[in-house]
Amino acid sequence: MAVQSRAVQNKRDANGALTGKPGTVYDVNIKYNTPEGKKSYAKRGFLTKKEATQHEAEMRTKLQNPVYAAVNTLNTKLTVKEYLDEWVENHGKANLRPSTFSAYKSHIKTQILPHIGHIQLKQLTPAALDNMFQKLSEAGYAQATMRYVQRILSVSMEAARKYRYIEHNPARDIITKFGKQGKTPDPYTIEQMRQFMSKIIGTSWEMPVVLGGLYGLRISEIIGMRWQNVDIEKMQFSVVEQMPFKVPAGTKTITEMAPTKSNDRILPITDDTLPYFMRQFELQERQKAFVRAGGGEYYDNDLVIAKADGSPCRRETVSADFGHLIRGLEMPHIRFHDLRHTAATNMHQLTGDFYTVGEILGHTLKGIGMTLGISTNLEAVTALYVDVRLERKKEVLDTYHKAVHTKEKDTVDGEQKKKQKKKSNDIDL
Repeated sequence: MAVQSRAVQNKRDANGALTGKPGTVYDVNIKYNTPEGKKSYAKRGFLTKKEATQHEAEMRTKLQNPVYAAVNTLNTKLTVKEYLDEWVENHGKANLRPSTFSAYKSHIKTQILPHIGHIQLKQLTPAALDNMFQKLSEAGYAQATMRYVQRILSVSMEAARKYRYIEHNPARDIITKFGKQGKTPDPYTIEQMRQFMSKIIGTSWEMPVVLGGLYGLRISEIIGMRWQNVDIEKMQFSVVEQMPFKVPAGTKTITEMAPTKSNDRILPITDDTLPYFMRQFELQERQKAFVRAGGGEYYDNDLVIAKADGSPCRRETVSADFGHLIRGLEMPHIRFHDLRHTAATNMHQLTGDFYTVGEILGHTLKGIGMTLGISTNLEAVTALYVDVRLERKKEVLDTYHKAVHTKEKDTVDGEQKKKQKKKSNDIDL
């Protein structure tokens, strides 16, 4: 069926706000044929079956009679600039995440258009693109940047080919060879995570590192998590929203969050991480009291991670400050996002269950396999794990969290025993 119902734990209301109550939503899944082969379309989370059915009918009509109104195909003098400006607006807003859309527009404006924007689209050749990449290299651009530019051109020119604006995709026939990009930092080992955690306990970095390094949450999911989605009694929290892309500097209140890439992601709070949640809540209560006692205004956005006055954190600031933190603690260099890689790698090494790890991280099956460098029979794995329940997620997270905290607990217990022994000896004397 094209329209299917699905139970959720935290349904949104007609305004898009989370209600905190379970309910039923409806998903639209359409398979259709094109000259290029079979394709599929999906949109999830309709509040009513009527809305889903209406959308399904509208999309069937559009998909069976595709119309791309970006440019006039009869205009043989269409330039690369005119085409890319139209393409990125139409394609980007509909298909790309805000961060990717922004990156595409920036690279098109900065690296592509100054070199080939004036060329007529039908006259664009692989040689012209190779010449552009040579100029970018001479200008000092990194290999990763040029590879990203090639990716944008490949995607955009393939769209132009499919819509019969050009005969061939020139980006597919370039001879430029891109060198290796800078090595991605190695994720922290369990021992390094123990060392790192011991250095940030009791600081403002404690909770962000727990969510990033022990649960594998994305930075936008961390700074966008709200207490209304944390259930201490049930020992679980939901990852259902994230901080919007590019929050302006000086923002004090957030009225609307952005949806996450993965829906209905519920993760358990383990015995080892519960104290962090409790300390974070108590810390914010104290901060709230101090600000108000001093006559200041506390911006209660209900955020789990926030500034001292309750206002939201910006992802750019968190990333930059994390770099300073790592250098100050003399820990091996990693980016904040590498905490996510750390969680994925360590959970997989301890349990071997990459499917459940993918569910915890909100990855697709293919995505987590690529992250961990695993080549496997995905269909067989999917057949084995039809549904990863909260209990299995808890088993995997428990295994990892206990591994990180075991030595720390042994150290604390050892220190306590030494103090008790010393106290006993003092009494004997």
